[in-house]
Amino acid sequence: MKKKDAPTKYPIDPQATRPAVLREVASLPWGQAISVRAAKAHLSGLLELVARTGREFVITSDGKPKAKVVPMTAQPTRKPWPGAAEHLKTIPLRPGPTAEELIRTDRDGRGW
Repeated sequence: MKKKDAPTKYPIDPQATRPAVLREVASLPWGQAISVRAAKAHLSGLLELVARTGREFVITSDGKPKAKVVPMTAQPTRKPWPGAAEHLKTIPLRPGPTAEELIRTDRDGRGW
């Protein structure tokens, strides 16, 4: 028995030549563009299309690019600066009141 592909939430209409979302897309110099009105009307389908195919879309308003919808990728991990520990060791400690003492003095001065 053949394993069928998982059905998509927004299947392509068999009579249509393209998915409903793609009918609203235009190719412009900055990439595939969709108007904000069409993006709002087809947001779930647009997001599924981006996630499934990896395509990117520019959302336009009044014919001007406003935002870009791109697929999520793994977030890069940030490495701590290797010299941070050594740098902190070079900073001299200044003697003085603790934070608790400063707060208590401030509160006592206000009469709390």
